Amino acid sequence: MKPTFRGGLNIAVKIPKAKYQATLQFYGETLGLELEERPISHPEITRTHRVVFGPNILWLDCVPTKTHSETWLELRTEEMGLAEAYLHENGVRFCDEIEDIPKGMHWLTDPAGTVFILCENDSEQENK
Repeated sequence: MKPTFRGGLNIAVKIPKAKYQATLQFYGETLGLELEERPISHPEITRTHRVVFGPNILWLDCVPTKTHSETWLELRTEEMGLAEAYLHENGVRFCDEIEDIPKGMHWLTDPAGTVFILCENDSEQENK
């Protein structure tokens, strides 16, 4: 049986510290989107801002260790066990060492290197 996958609400943009303020200015002042800074306790992310981006939530994360920006996407599935088996059968390996996440979720990448967090549909992850 093949699992179903769909895009989730959350999109995270990992931004180098040197480009963070200019990025906030672009989203807030240039585009006129509302930025909401959220507290974060994370070993690599020093600041994060939440932006309502149409039906999605865009997280602008300041990551001083990054040298270039990366966009990370949320991927949802109905049944994690089935999805795990299916992905492994199709050569997809989890890379959960990327960043700490709650048990029952996984990090994976596509062949181009785009990072995805895989979550079950009932585990809401709108707030970091």
